[in-house]
Amino acid sequence: MVGIGYDIHRLEENRKLYLGGVKIDFPKGLAGHSDGDVLVHAICDALLGAANLGDIGQNFPPDDNKYKNISSLEILKTVNKYLENSGFIVKKIDAIIIAEAPKILPYVKQMKENIAIILKISETSISIKGKTNEGLGYIGAGEAMAAWAICEIKGKYATAEG
Repeated sequence: MVGIGYDIHRLEENRKLYLGGVKIDFPKGLAGHSDGDVLVHAICDALLGAANLGDIGQNFPPDDNKYKNISSLEILKTVNKYLENSGFIVKKIDAIIIAEAPKILPYVKQMKENIAIILKISETSISIKGKTNEGLGYIGAGEAMAAWAICEIKGKYATAEG
């Protein structure tokens, strides 16, 4: 089974920037009810969608104060528990972060480590790429960042054929 996820947040002054659970030294951070980590949010949506368990907004409502400023890695831990309780394991994740700055490559290894530990998968099962928006739109103007993710999950007890 596969799922796709997307997230976008505005960049704001006086916020810390987190991507893939990594704190990145940057003059702005992502606005959001949680830490605004667009990469982790897109991955969560992809995983929830693949398992037909709703989406991140349904499972972690932005008007619920228990998620205020929470690390998105904590949300990913809960999503992984939902998957495990439903009999699924994560096989593969492919993700793209779209941002004009900062460069993503120096942080990819730590992002993969953070995500792999929580999902109990190999870092080689996770692909994270950085792309720019070539100066177009809100992302291109440096006002926002977005992420897309696609994932594959499998039933714990499924055969090689399915």
